[in-house]
Amino acid sequence: MKQASRPHDETVVDLLKADPDFAAVYLAAALDEADQPGGQYALLAALRQIAEAQGMASVAERAGIPRESLYRALSPRGNPTLKTLLALLNATGLRLGAHA
Repeated sequence: MKQASRPHDETVVDLLKADPDFAAVYLAAALDEADQPGGQYALLAALRQIAEAQGMASVAERAGIPRESLYRALSPRGNPTLKTLLALLNATGLRLGAHA
């Protein structure tokens, strides 16, 4: 029997696995809305979904961060440092950009 619905996070992770280039577009959209209500939570969720799509353990290893620490930093209550954020972005092959 086909499942009627799936959790949002699971669906996004599957989309990111199917199309790795989507990660940059998805992260850019989350960054654009980070200053909106709930935007910081959405940004952390996007980063977590991108890391899960690439394999959380593998991303943590490439970033030089213990896996448990990465999960904690990207949790809904997480508050990653700039160092952690940059290591995560580097490990996922993504870069931050700025525009006016």
